[in-house]
Amino acid sequence: MVIMFMLAVATQAQTSYKKVDIGFQLSQYQRDFGVGVHIISPYFLNSTMAIRAGANVQWFENFNGSETTWTTYQNVQLGVRSRNTIIEDKIFIYGEGGLLLILPNSDFSSESANLGGYGAFGFEFRPVSNFAYFIELGGVGSGATADKIAGKPIYSNGFLTNVGFRVGI
Repeated sequence: MVIMFMLAVATQAQTSYKKVDIGFQLSQYQRDFGVGVHIISPYFLNSTMAIRAGANVQWFENFNGSETTWTTYQNVQLGVRSRNTIIEDKIFIYGEGGLLLILPNSDFSSESANLGGYGAFGFEFRPVSNFAYFIELGGVGSGATADKIAGKPIYSNGFLTNVGFRVGI
């Protein structure tokens, strides 16, 4: 009976790597708060690497000439991640890096798009095989500036954090 249980757990652990994960995150890029969604491919190369694609809506805090306001803009990410198991199939650490396409708002930028990069490391906690919480810390660099605002402040450059959850389908 114990052997059958261990076999069932091992089989479940192997199949959890072969699922697509869809997630939601709260993010902060420099000082810009955001919300987003992402999708992670099934893991490959001995279940250690995956492709991640995501999109975020960020709010850029700025002074529009009469008051401080938050102006939305979007970004799209495409990256590669590598993860290692720390405790069974419950806790993972991972690193991720990739490209970031920023779609600025015409209220604060004359550019239609900015291309940059990002890198992060993360911790993933899986209380059950199809659900995970995560936290990511890293950096983003794009050279994006709000050239229509006095002082041309930078945005989406510097420290980044993401927290959220994922569901395996």
